[in-house]
Amino acid sequence: MADSPELPQALAEIRRDFLSLEVADRLQLLLEFSDSLPEVPAGMVAEDTWERVAECQSPVFIHVEVREGLAHIYATAPAESPTTRGFASILVQGLDAMTPQEVLAVAPDFPLQLGLQSAVSMLRLRGMSGMLWRIKRQVEEALAS
Repeated sequence: MADSPELPQALAEIRRDFLSLEVADRLQLLLEFSDSLPEVPAGMVAEDTWERVAECQSPVFIHVEVREGLAHIYATAPAESPTTRGFASILVQGLDAMTPQEVLAVAPDFPLQLGLQSAVSMLRLRGMSGMLWRIKRQVEEALAS
């Protein structure tokens, strides 16, 4: 599959990595992403601007800031939920420090583009879609203010 023009380079590389693997190995890569979810900077956890991702059964929270023309993406997800945490990590690593326009241009079906449909449930993929939707909506709100 050719890279879609709407994907920022980091997200396109992540997708390429997933699609280059067999399905079982894709799940392993997702679990590796769960171990590399960036830590939230000290002092941010208590902010009331964190938004719960209702589509996730696990308590996942998203926070986006737009500073100096770049979107900064933060997420928290429990270690006991490695697939959900892996999805959050993919979005944080793939979208952080991108322009708001690049973030907003990501196709809503990006979670399906990773080829994980036979490795994880559609409920989990729906959770990742919920994360992406909230990220994009928070970027839009930041641009409007």
